[in-house]
Amino acid sequence: MAPSLTGSPEDVGAIARRQGLRGASGPAAIFKNGRAFSLTCFACIGGFIYGYNQGSFSGILTMSSFGSHMGDWVTNQTKKGWLASIFGLGAWLGCLYSGFLAEILSRKYAILVNVFIFLIGLVVQCVAAIGGAPCMLGGRFITGMSIGAMSVNVPNYIAEVAPPEIRGSLVALQQLANTAGTMVSFWVNYGTNNIKGKGNSQSDASWLVPICLQLVPAIALGIGMIFMPFSPRWLIHHNREAEARRVLSNLRSLDEDHELIELEFLEIKAQSVFEKRSTAEQWPHLAELTAWNTFKLQCVAIGSLFKTKAMFHRVVSATVTMFFQQATGINAVLYYAPSIFAALGTSSNTTSLLATGVVGVLLFLATIPAVLYIDKFGRKPVMITGAIGMGICHIAIAIIFAKNQYQWDTHKVAGWAAVAMIWLYVVHFGYSWGPCSWVIISEIWPLSNRAYGIALGASSNWMCNFIVSQITPIMLERLKYGTFIFFGTITFGGGLFIWLSVPETKRLTLEEMDLIFGSVGVAEADARRMAEINKEIGLDDVLKSIGIVTPSTDKQSQVTTNEIDFASKHE
Repeated sequence: MAPSLTGSPEDVGAIARRQGLRGASGPAAIFKNGRAFSLTCFACIGGFIYGYNQGSFSGILTMSSFGSHMGDWVTNQTKKGWLASIFGLGAWLGCLYSGFLAEILSRKYAILVNVFIFLIGLVVQCVAAIGGAPCMLGGRFITGMSIGAMSVNVPNYIAEVAPPEIRGSLVALQQLANTAGTMVSFWVNYGTNNIKGKGNSQSDASWLVPICLQLVPAIALGIGMIFMPFSPRWLIHHNREAEARRVLSNLRSLDEDHELIELEFLEIKAQSVFEKRSTAEQWPHLAELTAWNTFKLQCVAIGSLFKTKAMFHRVVSATVTMFFQQATGINAVLYYAPSIFAALGTSSNTTSLLATGVVGVLLFLATIPAVLYIDKFGRKPVMITGAIGMGICHIAIAIIFAKNQYQWDTHKVAGWAAVAMIWLYVVHFGYSWGPCSWVIISEIWPLSNRAYGIALGASSNWMCNFIVSQITPIMLERLKYGTFIFFGTITFGGGLFIWLSVPETKRLTLEEMDLIFGSVGVAEADARRMAEINKEIGLDDVLKSIGIVTPSTDKQSQVTTNEIDFASKHE
Protein backbone atom coordinates (compact mmCIF):
# COMPACT_ATOMS: atom_id res chain seq x y z
CA MET A 1 0.00 0.00 0.00
CA ALA A 2 1.09 3.62 -0.40
CA PRO A 3 3.25 5.01 2.37
CA SER A 4 2.06 7.97 4.36
CA LEU A 5 3.41 11.44 3.75
CA THR A 6 6.10 12.12 6.32
CA GLY A 7 9.26 14.15 6.45
CA SER A 8 11.04 17.00 8.16
CA PRO A 9 9.04 19.93 9.51
CA GLU A 10 10.49 22.14 6.76
CA ASP A 11 9.27 19.70 4.12
CA VAL A 12 5.83 19.21 5.62
CA GLY A 13 5.43 22.90 6.40
CA ALA A 14 6.25 23.94 2.85
CA ILE A 15 3.83 21.37 1.48
CA ALA A 16 1.02 22.49 3.80
CA ARG A 17 1.47 26.15 2.92
CA ARG A 18 1.77 25.53 -0.81
CA GLN A 19 -1.31 23.32 -0.91
CA GLY A 20 -3.18 26.06 0.90
CA LEU A 21 -2.15 28.57 -1.78
CA ARG A 22 -3.08 26.33 -4.72
CA GLY A 23 -6.58 26.04 -5.97
CA ALA A 24 -8.55 22.85 -6.36
CA SER A 25 -7.68 20.35 -9.07
CA GLY A 26 -10.02 19.67 -11.97
CA PRO A 27 -11.14 21.36 -15.20
CA ALA A 28 -11.29 24.85 -13.68
CA ALA A 29 -7.68 24.58 -12.51
CA ILE A 30 -6.53 23.60 -16.01
CA PHE A 31 -7.94 26.73 -17.59
CA LYS A 32 -6.84 28.88 -14.66
CA ASN A 33 -3.26 27.91 -15.56
CA GLY A 34 -3.73 28.93 -19.18
CA ARG A 35 -0.09 29.47 -20.06
CA ALA A 36 1.09 26.10 -18.83
CA PHE A 37 -1.91 24.49 -20.54
CA SER A 38 -1.19 26.20 -23.87
CA LEU A 39 2.48 25.26 -23.76
CA THR A 40 1.58 21.65 -22.95
CA CYS A 41 -0.89 21.46 -25.82
CA PHE A 42 1.85 22.42 -28.23
CA ALA A 43 4.43 20.03 -26.77
CA CYS A 44 1.84 17.27 -27.05
CA ILE A 45 2.14 17.35 -30.83
CA GLY A 46 4.88 14.81 -30.08
CA GLY A 47 2.24 12.51 -28.61
CA PHE A 48 -0.03 13.09 -31.62
CA ILE A 49 2.78 12.06 -33.96
CA TYR A 50 3.38 8.85 -32.01
CA GLY A 51 -0.30 7.92 -32.02
CA TYR A 52 -0.69 8.69 -35.71
CA ASN A 53 2.42 6.73 -36.68
CA GLN A 54 1.31 3.72 -34.70
CA GLY A 55 -2.30 3.76 -35.84
CA SER A 56 -1.63 4.35 -39.51
CA PHE A 57 0.57 1.28 -39.86
CA SER A 58 -2.20 -1.07 -38.70
CA GLY A 59 -4.28 -0.13 -41.75
CA ILE A 60 -1.31 0.05 -44.11
CA LEU A 61 -0.45 -3.57 -43.30
CA THR A 62 -3.76 -4.70 -44.82
CA MET A 63 -3.56 -2.65 -48.05
CA SER A 64 -2.94 -4.70 -51.19
CA SER A 65 -0.77 -2.01 -52.83
CA PHE A 66 1.52 -2.03 -49.78
CA GLY A 67 1.67 -5.83 -49.87
CA SER A 68 2.76 -5.77 -53.50
CA HIS A 69 5.94 -3.92 -52.45
CA MET A 70 6.56 -5.96 -49.27
CA GLY A 71 6.10 -9.48 -50.67
CA ASP A 72 5.99 -12.17 -48.00
CA TRP A 73 6.69 -9.58 -45.28
CA VAL A 74 2.91 -9.16 -44.95
CA THR A 75 1.88 -12.80 -45.48
CA ASN A 76 4.47 -14.57 -43.31
CA GLN A 77 3.31 -13.93 -39.74
CA THR A 78 6.82 -13.84 -38.28
CA LYS A 79 8.03 -11.30 -40.87
CA LYS A 80 4.82 -9.33 -40.48
CA GLY A 81 5.55 -9.16 -36.76
CA TRP A 82 8.98 -7.73 -37.53
CA LEU A 83 7.53 -5.04 -39.80
CA ALA A 84 5.36 -3.83 -36.94
CA SER A 85 7.65 -4.52 -33.99
CA ILE A 86 10.89 -3.02 -35.30
CA PHE A 87 9.38 0.37 -34.52
CA GLY A 88 9.27 -0.63 -30.83
CA LEU A 89 12.86 -1.84 -30.96
CA GLY A 90 13.98 1.53 -32.32
CA ALA A 91 11.92 3.27 -29.64
CA TRP A 92 13.65 1.23 -26.95
CA LEU A 93 17.03 2.46 -28.24
CA GLY A 94 15.68 6.02 -28.33
CA CYS A 95 14.77 5.76 -24.67
CA LEU A 96 18.34 4.85 -23.80
CA TYR A 97 19.87 7.97 -25.35
CA SER A 98 17.00 10.31 -24.41
CA GLY A 99 18.21 10.99 -20.88
CA PHE A 100 21.67 11.96 -22.05
CA LEU A 101 20.32 14.41 -24.63
CA ALA A 102 17.85 15.88 -22.15
CA GLU A 103 20.64 16.63 -19.67
CA ILE A 104 23.29 18.07 -21.99
CA LEU A 105 21.00 19.88 -24.47
CA SER A 106 17.93 20.54 -22.27
CA ARG A 107 14.50 18.94 -22.55
CA LYS A 108 13.58 21.53 -25.18
CA TYR A 109 16.49 20.94 -27.56
CA ALA A 110 16.32 17.17 -27.08
CA ILE A 111 12.80 17.28 -28.53
CA LEU A 112 14.08 19.35 -31.48
CA VAL A 113 16.86 16.86 -32.27
CA ASN A 114 14.41 13.97 -32.26
CA VAL A 115 12.01 15.78 -34.57
CA PHE A 116 14.86 15.93 -37.10
CA ILE A 117 15.55 12.21 -36.67
CA PHE A 118 11.84 11.51 -37.17
CA LEU A 119 11.79 13.39 -40.47
CA ILE A 120 14.72 11.31 -41.73
CA GLY A 121 12.83 8.13 -40.84
CA LEU A 122 9.74 9.27 -42.72
CA VAL A 123 11.73 9.94 -45.89
CA VAL A 124 13.27 6.47 -45.71
CA GLN A 125 9.80 4.90 -45.32
CA CYS A 126 8.56 6.71 -48.41
CA VAL A 127 11.47 5.32 -50.41
CA ALA A 128 10.05 1.85 -49.65
CA ALA A 129 7.82 2.35 -52.72
CA ILE A 130 11.05 1.74 -54.66
CA GLY A 131 13.31 -0.07 -52.22
CA GLY A 132 10.75 -2.44 -50.69
CA ALA A 133 10.84 -4.04 -47.24
CA PRO A 134 14.45 -3.09 -46.30
CA CYS A 135 13.62 0.63 -46.59
CA MET A 136 10.39 0.19 -44.61
CA LEU A 137 12.21 -1.71 -41.87
CA GLY A 138 14.99 0.89 -41.70
CA GLY A 139 12.60 3.84 -41.79
CA ARG A 140 10.40 2.42 -39.06
CA PHE A 141 13.45 1.73 -36.89
CA ILE A 142 14.64 5.34 -37.27
CA THR A 143 11.21 6.86 -36.59
CA GLY A 144 10.94 4.50 -33.63
CA MET A 145 14.17 5.91 -32.20
CA SER A 146 12.81 9.46 -32.33
CA ILE A 147 9.39 8.54 -30.96
CA GLY A 148 10.95 6.52 -28.14
CA ALA A 149 13.12 9.46 -27.14
CA MET A 150 10.22 11.91 -27.36
CA SER A 151 8.04 9.59 -25.29
CA VAL A 152 10.54 10.32 -22.51
CA ASN A 153 11.43 13.94 -23.24
CA VAL A 154 7.91 15.29 -23.79
CA PRO A 155 6.31 14.03 -20.52
CA ASN A 156 9.51 14.99 -18.68
CA TYR A 157 9.28 18.52 -20.10
CA ILE A 158 5.58 18.80 -19.31
CA ALA A 159 6.01 17.49 -15.76
CA GLU A 160 8.74 20.05 -15.08
CA VAL A 161 6.76 23.07 -16.31
CA ALA A 162 3.34 22.06 -14.89
CA PRO A 163 1.88 23.33 -11.59
CA PRO A 164 1.48 20.45 -9.11
CA GLU A 165 -2.32 20.73 -8.91
CA ILE A 166 -2.73 19.99 -12.63
CA ARG A 167 0.51 18.14 -13.42
CA GLY A 168 -1.28 14.82 -13.79
CA SER A 169 -3.83 16.35 -16.15
CA LEU A 170 -1.18 18.01 -18.31
CA VAL A 171 0.95 14.87 -18.57
CA ALA A 172 -2.23 12.92 -19.36
CA LEU A 173 -2.86 15.43 -22.13
CA GLN A 174 0.02 13.83 -24.02
CA GLN A 175 -1.88 10.54 -23.98
CA LEU A 176 -4.98 12.37 -25.22
CA ALA A 177 -2.89 13.75 -28.08
CA ASN A 178 -1.62 10.23 -28.69
CA THR A 179 -5.16 8.87 -28.97
CA ALA A 180 -6.13 11.81 -31.18
CA GLY A 181 -3.31 10.87 -33.53
CA THR A 182 -4.44 7.24 -33.52
CA MET A 183 -8.03 8.27 -34.23
CA VAL A 184 -7.05 10.54 -37.13
CA SER A 185 -4.77 7.90 -38.64
CA PHE A 186 -7.50 5.24 -38.59
CA TRP A 187 -9.88 7.48 -40.52
CA VAL A 188 -7.16 8.62 -42.93
CA ASN A 189 -6.52 4.94 -43.70
CA TYR A 190 -10.24 4.39 -44.19
CA GLY A 191 -10.36 7.34 -46.58
CA THR A 192 -7.29 6.41 -48.64
CA ASN A 193 -7.95 2.66 -48.78
CA ASN A 194 -9.90 2.87 -52.05
CA ILE A 195 -7.75 5.33 -54.02
CA LYS A 196 -8.02 4.13 -57.65
CA GLY A 197 -9.90 1.03 -56.55
CA LYS A 198 -9.22 -2.12 -54.55
CA GLY A 199 -6.97 -5.14 -54.92
CA ASN A 200 -4.35 -4.97 -57.67
CA SER A 201 -5.71 -1.65 -58.95
CA GLN A 202 -5.17 0.13 -55.61
CA SER A 203 -2.77 3.08 -55.89
CA ASP A 204 0.47 3.40 -53.90
CA ALA A 205 -0.98 6.69 -52.69
CA SER A 206 -3.26 4.60 -50.44
CA TRP A 207 -0.35 3.97 -48.07
CA LEU A 208 2.07 6.76 -49.02
CA VAL A 209 -0.41 9.54 -48.21
CA PRO A 210 -0.91 8.39 -44.58
CA ILE A 211 2.87 8.22 -44.15
CA CYS A 212 3.62 11.61 -45.75
CA LEU A 213 0.92 13.42 -43.76
CA GLN A 214 3.09 12.94 -40.66
CA LEU A 215 5.45 15.58 -42.04
CA VAL A 216 2.96 18.34 -41.19
CA PRO A 217 2.76 17.94 -37.37
CA ALA A 218 6.45 17.01 -37.16
CA ILE A 219 7.57 20.22 -38.89
CA ALA A 220 5.11 22.26 -36.80
CA LEU A 221 6.52 20.79 -33.58
CA GLY A 222 10.10 21.43 -34.67
CA ILE A 223 9.45 25.08 -35.52
CA GLY A 224 7.31 25.72 -32.45
CA MET A 225 9.74 24.24 -29.93
CA ILE A 226 12.26 26.89 -30.93
CA PHE A 227 10.03 29.44 -29.20
CA MET A 228 9.12 27.34 -26.14
CA PRO A 229 10.74 28.10 -22.73
CA PHE A 230 13.33 25.89 -21.09
CA SER A 231 12.27 23.78 -18.12
CA PRO A 232 12.76 25.90 -14.96
CA ARG A 233 14.09 22.85 -13.14
CA TRP A 234 16.70 22.24 -15.84
CA LEU A 235 17.68 25.94 -15.76
CA ILE A 236 18.18 25.91 -11.99
CA HIS A 237 20.19 22.71 -12.18
CA HIS A 238 22.44 24.38 -14.77
CA ASN A 239 22.93 27.59 -12.73
CA ARG A 240 20.61 29.82 -14.78
CA GLU A 241 18.55 30.93 -11.80
CA ALA A 242 17.41 34.37 -12.94
CA GLU A 243 16.06 32.89 -16.16
CA ALA A 244 14.43 30.05 -14.22
CA ARG A 245 12.61 32.51 -11.96
CA ARG A 246 11.32 34.46 -14.97
CA VAL A 247 10.13 31.28 -16.68
CA LEU A 248 8.45 30.04 -13.50
CA SER A 249 6.74 33.38 -13.01
CA ASN A 250 5.50 33.41 -16.59
CA LEU A 251 4.26 29.84 -16.44
CA ARG A 252 2.30 30.46 -13.23
CA SER A 253 1.07 33.93 -14.35
CA LEU A 254 2.33 35.37 -11.05
CA ASP A 255 4.84 38.06 -10.12
CA GLU A 256 8.40 36.91 -9.55
CA ASP A 257 8.19 37.92 -5.88
CA HIS A 258 4.89 36.10 -5.28
CA GLU A 259 4.95 33.78 -2.27
CA LEU A 260 4.08 30.69 -4.30
CA ILE A 261 6.82 31.42 -6.86
CA GLU A 262 9.33 31.92 -4.06
CA LEU A 263 8.38 28.66 -2.35
CA GLU A 264 8.50 26.63 -5.55
CA PHE A 265 11.74 28.25 -6.73
CA LEU A 266 13.53 27.66 -3.42
CA GLU A 267 12.29 24.09 -3.14
CA ILE A 268 13.58 23.29 -6.64
CA LYS A 269 16.87 24.99 -5.84
CA ALA A 270 17.23 23.12 -2.56
CA GLN A 271 16.69 19.80 -4.33
CA SER A 272 19.17 20.74 -7.07
CA VAL A 273 21.88 21.83 -4.63
CA PHE A 274 21.31 18.72 -2.53
CA GLU A 275 21.73 16.42 -5.51
CA LYS A 276 24.79 18.24 -6.83
CA ARG A 277 26.49 17.94 -3.46
CA SER A 278 25.49 14.30 -3.19
CA THR A 279 26.97 13.69 -6.64
CA ALA A 280 30.15 15.51 -5.68
CA GLU A 281 30.43 13.35 -2.58
CA GLN A 282 29.73 10.02 -4.31
CA TRP A 283 31.41 10.70 -7.67
CA PRO A 284 33.67 13.76 -7.22
CA HIS A 285 35.29 13.23 -10.64
CA LEU A 286 31.84 13.70 -12.29
CA ALA A 287 30.69 16.79 -10.40
CA GLU A 288 31.33 19.20 -13.29
CA LEU A 289 28.38 19.29 -15.73
CA THR A 290 30.29 18.56 -18.96
CA ALA A 291 28.87 16.43 -21.78
CA TRP A 292 31.34 13.60 -21.20
CA ASN A 293 30.74 13.63 -17.44
CA THR A 294 26.99 13.61 -18.10
CA PHE A 295 27.38 10.54 -20.29
CA LYS A 296 29.39 8.72 -17.65
CA LEU A 297 27.04 9.95 -14.94
CA GLN A 298 24.12 8.48 -16.89
CA CYS A 299 25.65 5.04 -16.55
CA VAL A 300 26.40 5.35 -12.84
CA ALA A 301 23.09 7.15 -12.21
CA ILE A 302 21.08 4.30 -13.70
CA GLY A 303 23.12 1.89 -11.62
CA SER A 304 22.46 3.96 -8.50
CA LEU A 305 18.70 3.55 -8.99
CA PHE A 306 19.11 -0.04 -7.81
CA LYS A 307 21.26 0.62 -4.73
CA THR A 308 18.77 1.87 -2.14
CA LYS A 309 15.38 0.53 -1.14
CA ALA A 310 13.67 3.87 -1.79
CA MET A 311 15.09 4.23 -5.30
CA PHE A 312 14.51 0.58 -6.13
CA HIS A 313 10.86 1.09 -5.16
CA ARG A 314 10.73 3.82 -7.80
CA VAL A 315 12.38 1.52 -10.36
CA VAL A 316 9.84 -1.23 -9.72
CA SER A 317 6.91 1.22 -9.78
CA ALA A 318 8.01 2.65 -13.14
CA THR A 319 9.26 -0.39 -15.04
CA VAL A 320 6.60 -2.88 -13.94
CA THR A 321 3.78 -0.37 -14.46
CA MET A 322 4.97 0.28 -18.01
CA PHE A 323 5.42 -3.43 -18.64
CA PHE A 324 1.82 -4.08 -17.64
CA GLN A 325 0.59 -1.15 -19.74
CA GLN A 326 1.81 -2.93 -22.86
CA ALA A 327 1.02 -6.42 -21.59
CA THR A 328 -2.66 -5.49 -21.42
CA GLY A 329 -2.54 -5.98 -25.20
CA ILE A 330 -3.32 -2.43 -26.26
CA ASN A 331 -0.75 -2.32 -29.04
CA ALA A 332 -1.82 -5.76 -30.21
CA VAL A 333 -5.17 -4.08 -30.85
CA LEU A 334 -3.74 -0.87 -32.33
CA TYR A 335 -1.21 -2.58 -34.64
CA TYR A 336 -3.43 -5.44 -35.73
CA ALA A 337 -6.98 -4.15 -35.25
CA PRO A 338 -8.07 -4.73 -38.88
CA SER A 339 -6.65 -8.27 -38.74
CA ILE A 340 -8.34 -8.95 -35.40
CA PHE A 341 -11.67 -7.68 -36.66
CA ALA A 342 -11.31 -9.84 -39.77
CA ALA A 343 -10.66 -12.84 -37.52
CA LEU A 344 -13.85 -11.99 -35.62
CA GLY A 345 -15.92 -12.25 -38.76
CA THR A 346 -16.13 -8.77 -40.30
CA SER A 347 -16.97 -9.15 -43.96
CA SER A 348 -14.29 -7.08 -45.76
CA ASN A 349 -11.14 -5.02 -45.31
CA THR A 350 -13.22 -1.85 -45.63
CA THR A 351 -15.52 -3.00 -42.82
CA SER A 352 -12.50 -3.92 -40.68
CA LEU A 353 -11.01 -0.46 -41.23
CA LEU A 354 -14.36 1.10 -40.33
CA ALA A 355 -14.51 -0.88 -37.08
CA THR A 356 -10.89 0.15 -36.44
CA GLY A 357 -11.89 3.80 -36.95
CA VAL A 358 -14.42 3.42 -34.15
CA VAL A 359 -11.59 2.15 -31.92
CA GLY A 360 -9.75 5.43 -32.51
CA VAL A 361 -12.79 7.58 -31.70
CA LEU A 362 -13.59 5.67 -28.49
CA LEU A 363 -9.97 5.70 -27.35
CA PHE A 364 -9.79 9.46 -27.82
CA LEU A 365 -13.11 10.18 -26.07
CA ALA A 366 -12.30 7.87 -23.16
CA THR A 367 -9.02 9.69 -22.50
CA ILE A 368 -10.71 13.08 -22.01
CA PRO A 369 -12.04 12.33 -18.48
CA ALA A 370 -8.53 11.35 -17.39
CA VAL A 371 -7.17 14.72 -18.51
CA LEU A 372 -9.90 16.57 -16.61
CA TYR A 373 -10.09 14.56 -13.41
CA ILE A 374 -6.91 12.56 -12.88
CA ASP A 375 -5.72 15.01 -10.22
CA LYS A 376 -9.04 14.70 -8.37
CA PHE A 377 -9.49 10.94 -8.39
CA GLY A 378 -5.81 9.99 -8.26
CA ARG A 379 -3.86 7.39 -10.20
CA LYS A 380 -4.39 4.15 -8.25
CA PRO A 381 -8.20 3.81 -8.16
CA VAL A 382 -8.49 4.70 -11.83
CA MET A 383 -5.83 2.17 -12.91
CA ILE A 384 -7.28 -0.62 -10.76
CA THR A 385 -10.76 -0.01 -12.17
CA GLY A 386 -9.39 0.05 -15.71
CA ALA A 387 -7.49 -3.21 -15.21
CA ILE A 388 -10.63 -4.99 -13.99
CA GLY A 389 -12.65 -3.65 -16.92
CA MET A 390 -10.03 -4.60 -19.53
CA GLY A 391 -9.54 -8.05 -18.05
CA ILE A 392 -13.27 -8.80 -18.15
CA CYS A 393 -13.43 -7.67 -21.79
CA HIS A 394 -10.53 -9.95 -22.76
CA ILE A 395 -12.17 -12.96 -21.13
CA ALA A 396 -15.53 -12.15 -22.76
CA ILE A 397 -13.88 -11.95 -26.20
CA ALA A 398 -12.14 -15.29 -25.58
CA ILE A 399 -15.45 -16.97 -24.70
CA ILE A 400 -17.23 -15.58 -27.77
CA PHE A 401 -14.27 -16.48 -29.99
CA ALA A 402 -14.04 -20.05 -28.62
CA LYS A 403 -17.74 -20.74 -29.21
CA ASN A 404 -17.99 -19.20 -32.69
CA GLN A 405 -14.55 -19.32 -34.37
CA TYR A 406 -15.72 -21.80 -37.02
CA GLN A 407 -19.17 -20.33 -37.60
CA TRP A 408 -18.81 -16.57 -37.94
CA ASP A 409 -20.69 -16.60 -41.24
CA THR A 410 -23.85 -17.89 -39.56
CA HIS A 411 -23.35 -16.05 -36.26
CA LYS A 412 -22.90 -12.43 -37.28
CA VAL A 413 -24.29 -11.15 -33.97
CA ALA A 414 -21.61 -13.04 -32.04
CA GLY A 415 -18.93 -11.48 -34.23
CA TRP A 416 -20.19 -7.98 -33.60
CA ALA A 417 -20.54 -8.75 -29.88
CA ALA A 418 -16.82 -9.57 -29.82
CA VAL A 419 -16.10 -6.36 -31.74
CA ALA A 420 -18.14 -4.44 -29.16
CA MET A 421 -16.03 -6.00 -26.38
CA ILE A 422 -12.89 -4.71 -28.10
CA TRP A 423 -14.48 -1.27 -28.28
CA LEU A 424 -15.32 -1.45 -24.55
CA TYR A 425 -11.77 -2.65 -23.84
CA VAL A 426 -10.20 0.43 -25.45
CA VAL A 427 -12.56 2.67 -23.44
CA HIS A 428 -11.25 1.13 -20.20
CA PHE A 429 -7.67 1.57 -21.41
CA GLY A 430 -8.29 5.12 -22.55
CA TYR A 431 -9.31 6.55 -19.17
CA SER A 432 -6.90 4.49 -17.06
CA TRP A 433 -3.65 2.81 -18.06
CA GLY A 434 -3.16 4.90 -21.19
CA PRO A 435 -2.60 8.24 -19.44
CA CYS A 436 -1.98 7.20 -15.82
CA SER A 437 1.08 5.03 -16.46
CA TRP A 438 2.89 7.87 -18.25
CA VAL A 439 1.92 10.27 -15.46
CA ILE A 440 3.42 7.95 -12.84
CA ILE A 441 6.79 7.47 -14.54
CA SER A 442 7.14 11.19 -15.26
CA GLU A 443 6.61 12.35 -11.69
CA ILE A 444 8.20 9.91 -9.23
CA TRP A 445 11.90 10.65 -9.77
CA PRO A 446 14.21 13.13 -8.01
CA LEU A 447 15.66 15.89 -10.17
CA SER A 448 19.12 14.42 -10.77
CA ASN A 449 17.70 11.04 -11.79
CA ARG A 450 14.50 12.18 -13.50
CA ALA A 451 15.64 11.99 -17.11
CA TYR A 452 17.29 8.62 -16.53
CA GLY A 453 14.40 7.27 -14.46
CA ILE A 454 11.78 8.18 -17.05
CA ALA A 455 13.99 6.66 -19.73
CA LEU A 456 14.24 3.44 -17.73
CA GLY A 457 10.47 3.25 -17.30
CA ALA A 458 9.77 4.08 -20.93
CA SER A 459 12.36 1.56 -22.12
CA SER A 460 10.41 -1.13 -20.27
CA ASN A 461 7.29 0.00 -22.14
CA TRP A 462 8.97 -0.07 -25.53
CA MET A 463 10.68 -3.41 -25.04
CA CYS A 464 7.33 -4.93 -24.07
CA ASN A 465 5.80 -3.13 -27.07
CA PHE A 466 8.39 -4.82 -29.29
CA ILE A 467 7.68 -8.25 -27.82
CA VAL A 468 3.88 -7.93 -27.97
CA SER A 469 3.98 -6.61 -31.54
CA GLN A 470 6.27 -9.47 -32.56
CA ILE A 471 4.25 -12.31 -31.06
CA THR A 472 0.67 -11.11 -31.61
CA PRO A 473 0.23 -12.25 -35.24
CA ILE A 474 1.73 -15.63 -34.34
CA MET A 475 -0.53 -15.93 -31.28
CA LEU A 476 -3.64 -15.05 -33.30
CA GLU A 477 -2.72 -17.69 -35.86
CA ARG A 478 -1.87 -20.47 -33.39
CA LEU A 479 -3.63 -19.74 -30.08
CA LYS A 480 -6.66 -17.93 -31.51
CA TYR A 481 -8.99 -17.23 -28.54
CA GLY A 482 -6.17 -18.20 -26.17
CA THR A 483 -4.55 -14.89 -27.12
CA PHE A 484 -7.26 -13.00 -25.25
CA ILE A 485 -7.09 -15.32 -22.22
CA PHE A 486 -3.36 -14.60 -22.10
CA PHE A 487 -3.77 -10.82 -22.20
CA GLY A 488 -6.73 -10.90 -19.79
CA THR A 489 -4.81 -12.82 -17.14
CA ILE A 490 -1.86 -10.44 -17.34
CA THR A 491 -4.20 -7.44 -17.13
CA PHE A 492 -5.72 -8.65 -13.86
CA GLY A 493 -2.17 -9.08 -12.56
CA GLY A 494 -1.40 -5.47 -13.46
CA GLY A 495 -4.32 -4.22 -11.38
CA LEU A 496 -3.12 -6.29 -8.41
CA PHE A 497 0.38 -4.85 -8.75
CA ILE A 498 -0.90 -1.25 -8.71
CA TRP A 499 -3.02 -1.96 -5.63
CA LEU A 500 -0.15 -3.52 -3.67
CA SER A 501 2.97 -1.69 -4.79
CA VAL A 502 2.45 1.77 -6.32
CA PRO A 503 1.95 4.83 -4.05
CA GLU A 504 -0.67 7.47 -4.78
CA THR A 505 1.06 10.61 -6.09
CA LYS A 506 -1.73 13.09 -6.87
CA ARG A 507 -1.18 16.76 -6.01
CA LEU A 508 2.40 16.33 -4.81
CA THR A 509 5.24 18.40 -6.27
CA LEU A 510 8.06 16.55 -7.95
CA GLU A 511 10.25 17.29 -4.95
CA GLU A 512 7.65 15.95 -2.50
CA MET A 513 7.87 12.51 -4.11
CA ASP A 514 10.93 11.93 -1.92
CA LEU A 515 8.62 11.88 1.08
CA ILE A 516 6.26 9.12 -0.06
CA PHE A 517 9.09 6.96 -1.40
CA GLY A 518 11.11 7.36 1.78
CA SER A 519 14.19 8.99 0.25
CA VAL A 520 14.26 12.04 2.53
CA GLY A 521 15.54 11.50 6.05
CA VAL A 522 16.61 7.92 5.46
CA ALA A 523 20.20 8.77 6.23
CA GLU A 524 21.08 11.19 8.97
CA ALA A 525 23.80 12.77 6.84
CA ASP A 526 21.30 13.46 4.06
CA ALA A 527 18.88 15.05 6.51
CA ARG A 528 21.63 17.29 7.89
CA ARG A 529 22.75 18.28 4.41
CA MET A 530 19.22 19.22 3.33
CA ALA A 531 18.66 21.22 6.52
CA GLU A 532 21.89 23.12 5.89
CA ILE A 533 20.87 23.84 2.30
CA ASN A 534 17.38 25.02 3.33
CA LYS A 535 18.98 27.48 5.73
CA GLU A 536 21.71 28.49 3.26
CA ILE A 537 19.36 29.35 0.36
CA GLY A 538 16.78 31.07 2.56
CA LEU A 539 13.94 28.54 2.54
CA ASP A 540 13.87 28.53 6.34
CA ASP A 541 13.49 32.32 6.36
CA VAL A 542 10.62 32.21 3.87
CA LEU A 543 8.78 29.58 5.91
CA LYS A 544 9.32 31.56 9.09
CA SER A 545 8.03 34.75 7.44
CA ILE A 546 4.74 33.03 6.57
CA GLY A 547 4.27 31.60 10.03
CA ILE A 548 5.82 28.14 9.72
CA VAL A 549 8.58 27.78 12.32
CA THR A 550 11.29 25.21 11.59
CA PRO A 551 13.65 23.40 13.97
CA SER A 552 16.55 25.49 12.75
CA THR A 553 14.81 28.59 14.13
CA ASP A 554 12.87 27.07 17.04
CA LYS A 555 13.68 23.67 18.53
CA GLN A 556 10.27 23.45 20.15
CA SER A 557 8.36 23.77 16.87
CA GLN A 558 6.14 20.99 15.59
CA VAL A 559 4.57 20.66 12.14
CA THR A 560 2.50 17.59 11.41
CA THR A 561 0.76 16.06 8.46
CA ASN A 562 -2.55 17.26 9.93
CA GLU A 563 -1.87 20.58 8.20
CA ILE A 564 -1.70 18.80 4.90
CA ASP A 565 -4.89 16.87 5.62
CA PHE A 566 -6.62 20.14 6.52
CA ALA A 567 -5.39 21.85 3.32
CA SER A 568 -6.50 18.93 1.19
CA LYS A 569 -9.96 18.79 2.77
CA HIS A 570 -10.53 22.50 2.25
CA GLU A 571 -9.56 22.76 -1.42
